[in-house]
Amino acid sequence: MRTRTLGRGLEVSALGLGCMGISHGYGEAAGRAEGVAVIRAAVEAGVTFFDTAEAYGPYTNEQVVGEALAPYRDRVVIATKFGFALGGGQQRAGLDSRPEHIRAVADASLKRLGIDTIDLFYQHRVDPDVPIEDVAGAVGELIAAGKVRHFGLSEAGVRTIRRAHAVQPVTALQSEYSLWWREPEEEILPVLEELGIGFVPFSPLGRGFLTGKIDQSTVFADGDIRNGLPRFSAEARQANQALVDLIGTVAARLGATPAQIALAWLLARKAWIVPIPGTRNPRRLAENLAAADLELSADDLAGLTEAAEKIGVQGDRYSAAMQRTIDR
Repeated sequence: MRTRTLGRGLEVSALGLGCMGISHGYGEAAGRAEGVAVIRAAVEAGVTFFDTAEAYGPYTNEQVVGEALAPYRDRVVIATKFGFALGGGQQRAGLDSRPEHIRAVADASLKRLGIDTIDLFYQHRVDPDVPIEDVAGAVGELIAAGKVRHFGLSEAGVRTIRRAHAVQPVTALQSEYSLWWREPEEEILPVLEELGIGFVPFSPLGRGFLTGKIDQSTVFADGDIRNGLPRFSAEARQANQALVDLIGTVAARLGATPAQIALAWLLARKAWIVPIPGTRNPRRLAENLAAADLELSADDLAGLTEAAEKIGVQGDRYSAAMQRTIDR
């Protein structure tokens, strides 16, 4: 697979693997052997960039990722995250990016992953109670100590990005971005380009909606986060079907799948964008990765972009409570 560069020199495969869904967020967690198998299949297919977090599980996802990637450590880039207050084996409401907490999370994540250095350490959510300069400084100290290589932010706004970058260069921002969530285009992407920061879109397939496999009648399992997302109400899914139909029309004409079209559109936006679609299914993995070799024409790209703008998308992407954790 071709590679791309995030920030100042972090080279990764053009598509990464978001590992959250193996352990967290989409119903019952996959078995450990199943999770290890799909991660290793990604490595063998050319993926070098793997995304996890202590909050996924919590904790169990890092363990699965560490076990899966142990034989390939010299070939892969592992990203994980800090910033949530966790306790009692369950994620609880609250953020914690105090420097002492960041240091403790780094040590615990290194142990769970079975590695000596975290390649990319993201602040999972911006903590309004801790100055971002203190956060950037704490990660900078971890970099100086050899425990971390690169600093990242997730769901951070423009002011936060600039303030953090002035203290410790930010290698990548991870936020949601896809054909059905294009808010980053307004302010975020121009600032990232100005500062030389890479962009890692999570949920590049709209949490599965853009694959065409979800419709108004789909029932999500207990524990699936989509049950609580306004954009996944039956009414919103029905209203948003027009976007999926549009993508499907382009896919049929090009002999591709809707998922491949959605990923190829993202890859064409900027050379420093590296989407991280997630899956537990080896067939879906192969389908997604084939998008790295799919080049859409200028007419196809413009047509998709303009048509998506006209269609619009119904429903908030998060509940009101979750939305309050997003930095503006």
